[in-house]
Amino acid sequence: MPELPEVEALAAFLRERAAGHTIDRIEVSSLSALKTFDPPITAAAGQPITGASRHGKFLDVHIGEDLHLITHLARAGWLHYRDAFNAKTPLKPGSGPIAVRVRLDDESGFDLTEAGTKKSLAAYFVKDPRLVPGISRLGPDALAVNADEFAAAMRSRKGQIKGVLTDQTILAGVGNAYSDEILHAAKMSPFALTSKIPDEAMARLHAAMRTVLTDAVARSVGQKAATLKSEKRSGLAVHARTGLPCPVCGDTVREVSFADTSLQYCPTCQTNGKPLADRRLSKLVR
Repeated sequence: MPELPEVEALAAFLRERAAGHTIDRIEVSSLSALKTFDPPITAAAGQPITGASRHGKFLDVHIGEDLHLITHLARAGWLHYRDAFNAKTPLKPGSGPIAVRVRLDDESGFDLTEAGTKKSLAAYFVKDPRLVPGISRLGPDALAVNADEFAAAMRSRKGQIKGVLTDQTILAGVGNAYSDEILHAAKMSPFALTSKIPDEAMARLHAAMRTVLTDAVARSVGQKAATLKSEKRSGLAVHARTGLPCPVCGDTVREVSFADTSLQYCPTCQTNGKPLADRRLSKLVR
């Protein structure tokens, strides 16, 4: 799932490549992906792209004076930029992985795509980003909070730190991958309880979050959309590295699986050498 660094990089890429161009038309292949109807998507035709920005993990393409094409790429969504489309014929409904296509005046443009059969990508065409339900519920941005604000946000909900850190209503921008990386950098168990984390450890977690995210943004911004995924993978220490050695201590990276997701961690760095049991089988070791 694209998270804060990748969405920030996609916004930067669109500001560089697409801003200033006029939209020829926007085509919707997956009708379920477009969540709004007023204004109609046809209102984008003839309007210039004036910029791009990010709201948490939402990508916002600014159109004309007051229009926004906002996308949440979900778990398997992505943006593919085309310097030239091979075909000028409109997309047909259900055109494979393509959900939305934006054609520009120089015959370039981009597709919003989603792999797999579970379709969760969501697009909104609105006059105000706050009209998007997911944006109106967002907590403060992960890169905007200071240490005290971060601690207050984390302690505003009792629970395991992994779940609270990824709750977008508490803190916006951090997902499954970077929460694994942040907790590893902070040397903290993903199942530490927010109510029991001392001030020193909470400050360390905030510092780790800023370091991990700013480093990832620095690596990502400037990359083309096509290379962002590989750039993200190359910078990960534990996430999606089950069975590989931890780059810090050499211990084997372990995994805890859930119904539809998983987390990765290093026992030596994060849990005093104790492996966490699979939640489906036994009580978690804290």
